[in-house]
Amino acid sequence: MKGCFITGTDTGVGKTFATALLTKALRAAGREALAFKPVLCGERTDAEILALANERKISIEEVNPIWLQPPLSPYAACVVEDRLFDWEKLRQHWRNAIRKYEGPLIVEGVGGWLVPMDQQMTVRDWAVEMGLPVVIVCRAGLGTINHTLLTIESLRRTRLPILGILMNFHQTLDDLSSRTNAAILEQLSGLSICKIEPGGKDFSLPPWLLFE
Repeated sequence: MKGCFITGTDTGVGKTFATALLTKALRAAGREALAFKPVLCGERTDAEILALANERKISIEEVNPIWLQPPLSPYAACVVEDRLFDWEKLRQHWRNAIRKYEGPLIVEGVGGWLVPMDQQMTVRDWAVEMGLPVVIVCRAGLGTINHTLLTIESLRRTRLPILGILMNFHQTLDDLSSRTNAAILEQLSGLSICKIEPGGKDFSLPPWLLFE
């Protein structure tokens, strides 16, 4: 199965924007890429964005099978809604997707890498079950080195391949930190970084995201 799991160094780093941008670029290049947000907490806007990136080839219910309305972690949202997280529904959704579609399938996680899905399992455990290589989305500004290296450290313990890092420059100050963070992170992590300029301007697929 060709595809990847998109995780973030934190909530609000631009995972959905990056997922949509990647999906649209792949589709423009003639690939049948489809984006999924299997678990969503809060407003369903992110699922709508991905449905548009998919050119509405699949329904929003297939993009997002599990919708928890409190804008919290999945575990906290389930506590508020007095329900158990539906792992069987999530797993069946993925089995159906890999049976029906060739890919690349782009799966966006929920929150950061260690966000709890329930009392026992985190986003990391979910990603390990799926077995997809991982792409990390991070901010460009001050603090991103620490957050990104912590995410990489945890990710490498799983032995899942890390394809690279998408660094989001949306609402980033043009300061010394944002001008140097990409080079420093590449040096310290040994991973390739692709910059996402504000609005996705001039975005082109790096070789490590071609899924060939």
